[in-house]
Formats: sequence, structure tokens, C-alpha cells
Amino acid sequence: MQKHSPAERQKQAPNQLCLEDQLCFPLYVCAKEVVRQYRKPLKPLGLTYTQYVVMMALWEYGGMTVGQLGKRVFLDSGTLTPLLKRLEKQGLVRRTRPEANERTLFISLTEAGEQLKAQARQIPEAVQNCVQLSEDEVRVLKSLLDKAVIEMQGEKTESTIRPAQ
Repeated sequence: MQKHSPAERQKQAPNQLCLEDQLCFPLYVCAKEVVRQYRKPLKPLGLTYTQYVVMMALWEYGGMTVGQLGKRVFLDSGTLTPLLKRLEKQGLVRRTRPEANERTLFISLTEAGEQLKAQARQIPEAVQNCVQLSEDEVRVLKSLLDKAVIEMQGEKTESTIRPAQ
């Protein structure tokens, strides 16, 4: 197979099965690398990236049901349930069933979970430079990604993704 420079590849018609021609692959690699960048600053908090995302949703929106939380952070209950059990074991969240509807599981922050927010405030700054883009490029990229998520999700979600202004 003949190798071509990136400039030569762009001139050619895309190969449907060529990894370099796929949109999904650089998105996957970028997402994986960004999550990896969070590991070091999250370690002192005792959180994984996904736990951090859940905690951010609870800090921002307050207590909610597992279903509502799953919609906010784009996680299904099969992923969310063990994650919430671990956060409860760490003393950061409380899982309660209201007497009125015992099928519903309500998630709220404990005092320790609320206090962790102060430590977490430094996380965004610690990872902001992991993607070497200008502020304008970051805004454009975030806007395009938000638009893509909204379009792919359609009307089915009450997500935290907001359309670009």
C-alpha cells in the first residue's frame, strides 16, 4: 500500500474504510487523551473522570433522580449505578428512595460531597492547556461538538449541552 502525505490524502477521495479518513477516530483519540489529562489532577480528590462529571452535575443542579442524572451526563443506569455506589461508599453522595415512590432512587450530595467542590475548583485550570488551541479555536470546537451532540440526540434528552449563542 502506498503512503501519501496528509496534503496528498486530502486531495484524494476519502477511502470509506481508511482510519485516517474517519471523523470518529480523531474524536475518539482526542476524548481518550483529554480524559487521560484529568487523571493526575483528579487523583488527590479520589475521583475518576466519570465520577467527576457526575459530581459536577450534582454541584450545579443539586439532587436528582438517577434517571435525571443519567440524562444530564449521558450515562445509562448500568454505568451510573455502580459509579454512584462507589461515590456513596466514599461518603460523597447519598442514595435514598422516597416513601412515595420506592422505585425511584434519589441522589444528593453529602456534606463531604459539597466540601469537595472547593478542591475541585482547580481542576479546569489544571487541564485547560492539555489541548493546544487558542481561546477562539476552543470556542469554535466546543460549539461544533455541542451542535453535533444536540443533532445526534435530537429531542430525546434534557442534556447539559446548550446551543451556541
